[in-house]
Amino acid sequence: MDFLKSAVASAMAAKGPPFPYTFGDKVDLDPSIWTLYNGTRREDGSDCSIFSFEIAANRSALPLARNALKKLRTLRHPGVIKVLDTVESETYIYIATERLVPLRWHVKRKSLTPETAKWGLYSVARTVKFINDEASSVHGNIKVASVYTTESGEWKLGGFEVLSNVKDDEAVIYTYGSLVPDSGRYTPPELAKSGWDAIKRSPHSAVDAYDFGALIFEIFNASFTSDQAGQTKNIPPSLHQSYKRLANPNPKARLTVAHFLEQGRRNGSFFDTPLIKLTEGVENLGVKTEEERETFLDDLDQVTDDFPEDFFKMKVLPELLKSVEFGGGGPKAFGLVMKIATKLSNEDFDAKVLPVLLRLFGNPDRAIRVCLLDNLPLMIDRLSQKTVNDKIFPQIVTGFTDVAPVVREQTLKSVLTIITKLSERTINGELLKYLAKTANDEQPGIRTNTTICLGKIAKHLGNSSRSKVLIAAFSRSLRDPFVHARNAALMALSVTSEHFSDEDCASRILPAICPSLIDKEKLIRDQAAKTMEVYFQKIKKAVENMPDTVLPPENSMSGNPRMGTPQPEASAGAGWAGWAISSFTNKLSAAAGEITASNGASSTSRVSSAPPSRPSTAAPITSTSSASPLHRQAVKSPPPSAPLTRNPSTTGDTFFPDDDNDGDDGADFDAWGDMGDIDDDDTATPTKMTASVTSNQSSDNPFAEPSTSKKKSIATTASSKPFDDGSEPDFAGWLAQQAEKKKGGVLGGSKTLPKGLNKTATTAAKKTTAPVKSKPVVVKKKIDTRPKDEDGDDGWGGW
Repeated sequence: MDFLKSAVASAMAAKGPPFPYTFGDKVDLDPSIWTLYNGTRREDGSDCSIFSFEIAANRSALPLARNALKKLRTLRHPGVIKVLDTVESETYIYIATERLVPLRWHVKRKSLTPETAKWGLYSVARTVKFINDEASSVHGNIKVASVYTTESGEWKLGGFEVLSNVKDDEAVIYTYGSLVPDSGRYTPPELAKSGWDAIKRSPHSAVDAYDFGALIFEIFNASFTSDQAGQTKNIPPSLHQSYKRLANPNPKARLTVAHFLEQGRRNGSFFDTPLIKLTEGVENLGVKTEEERETFLDDLDQVTDDFPEDFFKMKVLPELLKSVEFGGGGPKAFGLVMKIATKLSNEDFDAKVLPVLLRLFGNPDRAIRVCLLDNLPLMIDRLSQKTVNDKIFPQIVTGFTDVAPVVREQTLKSVLTIITKLSERTINGELLKYLAKTANDEQPGIRTNTTICLGKIAKHLGNSSRSKVLIAAFSRSLRDPFVHARNAALMALSVTSEHFSDEDCASRILPAICPSLIDKEKLIRDQAAKTMEVYFQKIKKAVENMPDTVLPPENSMSGNPRMGTPQPEASAGAGWAGWAISSFTNKLSAAAGEITASNGASSTSRVSSAPPSRPSTAAPITSTSSASPLHRQAVKSPPPSAPLTRNPSTTGDTFFPDDDNDGDDGADFDAWGDMGDIDDDDTATPTKMTASVTSNQSSDNPFAEPSTSKKKSIATTASSKPFDDGSEPDFAGWLAQQAEKKKGGVLGGSKTLPKGLNKTATTAAKKTTAPVKSKPVVVKKKIDTRPKDEDGDDGWGGW
């Protein structure tokens, strides 16, 4: 093949004028005087076809070749092969045409659909009518081998070897008609019987009418012989009647191609198809009236998959693009453009459609803008990330601030389509800025769609800002007055749970969802319950791997645990009262042991004595306590020989309040919060807590102070006799104690008098003192032992 190409090129250079085309591959043909090659134009590399005739190899057919060359140069019609250039020398004839493919290829492969076949026959019929009527000529060689298809899929008529004007007495067809290759199969009966001169005795269109009938049969059956003329095998029923008249043996009764075409154009007839209407109107789309254009576009919208793709790509698409951009085709024409563009290759899309698209995105026409956004899903896969990010997105975002709600809404919906083509910087910067505006849009539907949009693009947001943006946006939507906006927020939270940390789920999201559980709308309540369950399961799964406690081991703590700290080993069913009572009982047992030890070293009368250092008062006893008054007295009255410092193992483990409250630590209340009043009616304001650990006073936690009536009752019952060890008042010890308090920074509380000078707690002991061995001491002055509120606060150590 390379040798043949070089030989042809050398012959062209040596024996004839220059031919600016390069020969390519040889194309197989039916028997013909021509050899067909694929070729290219040297100037621009465009495709073409080249018909070559070598005079030396087939000199007898030279008149046919020269006739074809002459007719192709002079005959101009859309259905005729388009000639680009010709050259003739003493040795060859070359005809360069548009790129062609023999129709025989499609017929052999049976790749023609009925609609395409009708469209092609319609085109050939129009061309034959033109030759017979306007050109007053006879083609004489109509068959499948004389028809070609172009790159656009259109059928073009060739085979002009014997095309002759009937007014010419010396016409080629009369002399050389029988020399056409394979002419015997297609010769009409009258010519086969009487010779080609019989054309003069019959209507000149009769020959072409018979051959056109043979063409119809061959297209639908792939072959034709003279004895098959008039048979209707595989031919569409709508063609039967007219086809039979074309194959009539009597030339004078035979239906002309012009009449066949007219019958086919009738309403509902075989040529009344959307594809044929399309091909007739597409070339003049730009000059049609608005009504005609609407009608044409409606017909075009009926396009189906069995229509020739090449025709839409090469012919229809360019006309539609011009109509959209300049001719007022509008959204309907653009929708058809995108429907056709889906069948284009990426190279064709970039060359034919993309430049127009970029210009249209800058068009201020709202109808065009909405149409572009609606059709983005059809084109997004064809667009590169750079094109979308740098050229299309800057034009799209102007729709977020458009005054027309429909433009804002369509712009918002388009985000889901283009999000995969945007850079991370664009998404987390400019896009989120505009979404924040649409989240506050006056249109509730746009606000709702913004929430849906954020839920769907959550995975594309930056890791550093994703949770903050989503929580803020969804929390705001949960308070939206529009019910569907709230529902969208709940649904979005359900599908984006994986993007939130366990801490955010527990501390931020669940509290935001909770109000929706009692929403006025059942739709919201139901969805809120489902969303809560999603996050409950997420948190439940998270805590499965958490430790039981982060507190130090028990053996690392000094002494026994405080009452206010439930221990891990407590049973799961034990409540607050259960472990509190247990601690209380332990404290009583410890106190009882001290009393027993003291009884062994002193007289038996000390057991029933009242404490000398303060009035004998006691706190109200809860309903869960079973301790006797004697036990309560023992707890409040340690022996005089006890040390001044507190036992840290018993700090805060009793419910009995201290009247001074000058040595307690308020830190234990942090685990409880605001406890409120213990008693309903008779609870007084607690005194201020202090932090001294060296006081000789009790360190019990004061939850409440008894009322005056209860104090009198408890005091009378708990201490009937004043107790005194008979020693002198301990002024030195008392002064040392007060100095220690000041040194430790203890605030508030009344000062306790030295031992021996305390006021008795009961009315009966107000004027008498307990008998002692030493000189009696009579109390003459009342000493106020009630707590003093020096700071004027609420008495809870700053709570």
